[in-house]
Amino acid sequence: MPYKLLFVCLGNICRSPSAENIMNHLIAQANLSDRIVCDSAGTAGYHVGNPPDRRMAIAAQRQGITLCGSARQFVKADFETFDRILAMDRENLVNLCALDPSGKYRHKVQLMCDFCTRHTLKEVPDPYYGGTEGFNQVIALLFDACEGLLAEVTQELAAGK
Repeated sequence: MPYKLLFVCLGNICRSPSAENIMNHLIAQANLSDRIVCDSAGTAGYHVGNPPDRRMAIAAQRQGITLCGSARQFVKADFETFDRILAMDRENLVNLCALDPSGKYRHKVQLMCDFCTRHTLKEVPDPYYGGTEGFNQVIALLFDACEGLLAEVTQELAAGK
């Protein structure tokens, strides 16, 4: 049974698909594709079915990452399906927790930036309304967070969790 990670932002066209594809890249490099699987979703349904944002795809491509996938909205069943659910910002975290009023799955939901080792930002900023630099910053931040997350998940897998 593979370990399942879900990355969540607002619309699932910028931050969360970038995190998903960066993580898949790092997982493949570590030869762990059979042990860890990733997906992404948005808390809102604005862009369901759409590919990742073109500007985000360009920023990712500069770092050797091709953004694949199409937007989907988070559903309550995702709480059961995934081992960890990674929110890009506090608002996403609050929205996810609101879908789990009993708090049964609260232990699975974390902020993506909690796994950063080089960057000090506590949230992944939404680059949607900004310029190129914002998209580049998100890619750098997500590489950092994904590396930290992969290290933690790898330790868990080694410990047999």
